[in-house]
Amino acid sequence: MPLPYHLRDPNYLGFDIEKNKQRYQLERDKRIRKDTEDQFVEVVTERSDVSHFLTDDPIGEPRAPRGAIEDDIDTLVIGGGWAGLIIAARLRDQGVDNFRILEAGHDFGGAWYWNRYPGCQCDVQSYFYMPLLEETGYIPKLRFSYAPEIFEHAQRIGRHFRLYEKAIFGTWVTEMRWNDDGQHWVVSTNRGDTFRARSVALATGPASRPRLPGIPGIATFKGRSFHTSRWDYGYTGGDPDGNLTGLANKRVGIIGTGATGVQVIPKVAESAKETFVFQRTPSTVAGRNNACTDPEWAAILGPNWQRDMIANFDAVREMKADDPKLLEADTSLRFLTIMHRLMGEVDKATMTTQELAELREIADHIIMEEIRNHVDAVVKDPQTAEKLKPWYGYTCKRPTFNDEYLEAFNRPNVTLVDVSATQGVERITENGVVANGVEYPLDVIIYASGFEITSDFHKRIGIPIYGRDGGSIYDHWHEGMRTLLGLMTHGFPNLFFIGGLFTFTLSINYCSALDPQAQVVAGLIKRLLDNGDSIHPTIEAEDDWIRQQIEAGAQDFAVPLGSKGDDCTPGYYNHEGRSLDQRRDYRREGYGKGSIAYLSLLTDWAKANDLKGVEVLRSR
Repeated sequence: MPLPYHLRDPNYLGFDIEKNKQRYQLERDKRIRKDTEDQFVEVVTERSDVSHFLTDDPIGEPRAPRGAIEDDIDTLVIGGGWAGLIIAARLRDQGVDNFRILEAGHDFGGAWYWNRYPGCQCDVQSYFYMPLLEETGYIPKLRFSYAPEIFEHAQRIGRHFRLYEKAIFGTWVTEMRWNDDGQHWVVSTNRGDTFRARSVALATGPASRPRLPGIPGIATFKGRSFHTSRWDYGYTGGDPDGNLTGLANKRVGIIGTGATGVQVIPKVAESAKETFVFQRTPSTVAGRNNACTDPEWAAILGPNWQRDMIANFDAVREMKADDPKLLEADTSLRFLTIMHRLMGEVDKATMTTQELAELREIADHIIMEEIRNHVDAVVKDPQTAEKLKPWYGYTCKRPTFNDEYLEAFNRPNVTLVDVSATQGVERITENGVVANGVEYPLDVIIYASGFEITSDFHKRIGIPIYGRDGGSIYDHWHEGMRTLLGLMTHGFPNLFFIGGLFTFTLSINYCSALDPQAQVVAGLIKRLLDNGDSIHPTIEAEDDWIRQQIEAGAQDFAVPLGSKGDDCTPGYYNHEGRSLDQRRDYRREGYGKGSIAYLSLLTDWAKANDLKGVEVLRSR
């Protein structure tokens, strides 16, 4: 039966869904650019006009000179963030000791090594997000941790599992090539190293390569400019808490108002003489609702407490469990709170799939109306408030949470420059930024433009990878990701993926599937080392896994609930507005039934211990 009429009645809701949808379309259309993702310039490691945005490291110690390393090893782990740390820890558990870890930064942490900009914080609860808490005996200080605590935990994992002795820092991979005769990978680095590895765990993560807008003149600016992942405290002064005394007499421009911009802009505004925020599309900004960890709660945690909390979080998120305390504490689950309320007004026993989709669309409009009303309640200037209101579906762009961002626009030294009419900043000059035909003289430009999270695979990974017969992995994936269970791909033996390319779409908690994946992969690596095997999935197994992914109902990142799929404002979820027929099939990068169903499949596959879908190779 149809949903009750009142659930779509403007008088009942306080707004008109159809009028909102018309506004969504207008706002989307004026932001669509023909160059879509090509509007961004790839930041490469080779020296170029913009390469310093990637290679400069104002945080770490200067790279000490060393000779090139040549080594034969069992396993090479590429990446020292969560994924790399977890797989290395699980290799230790399996008794695999002959491995190395390559990391571009000068310490462990991955994104949390680089992301130390002021105000940097995780949007997922610390108890779910920070891995290996039980093993290391650590309890986070806050419900939502700031970057320094997260980075310290990465170091803690490195010490606990004795991973520093395996790590080579300040080094990145320049090529990987499979040697069929020797049944090993030949891995080259920017330091002239050559590693011959029986297996490789690719653990580069989803946020390892900075993304930079290809604004004309970006290399001509004569002031200071940097990406937020290369924050220069030597220039700004202060620390991750703020107090950026070096900006006291500076005119600062910030380009980017996504999750990073929302966190960093309040800290800059506290210290800078003037702050100019260049915004193409406003983010959704809800309250953070942070809190200190209750010591009494922490004292009674039992065995497997973190694993159980992660499972409960995903069950609540997938609406397979109801936890009122969790819903109340975590503002990222506000959408589900609304859904639970709406579900109480319908007959769940007779609800069809279409009616559930309609109910989700109603919940989407309710939460977006709440967010826009929140802007009005906080921002004093009506014109500024109107520019900060997001007009798109809640699932179109990454939601953000912050208690200081909107308040920053009440400061007299903060100017919001809306560049939606020109689809972004027009150009950079020697002296500043040109937007809407006006030049804004600046002393420093900060790019809060994020990472290559959903870009083409070669941009995301940044490593030339050649498998059997010299084929490129990017050619193999030209229509979309091809794997078995998200772990390995045909034609690239003994190459395993840990997070980054697959787990990102399973749960809003990136770490939900990392450890289960790592345990399976570590077991596979131990097995192939013991037996002297090389393995990869068959083409048929890849095709079958893709079929399962599509049948599971996974949808494109930027398909708002209840829409046809092309209704979203541009952003990294939808390749900056590419139409559905121009995008890769994102269904291949997730599993539509969610993390719980995926982990069940993964566990069953590993327990069967028969390597179903895997071919064992021998030297030719």
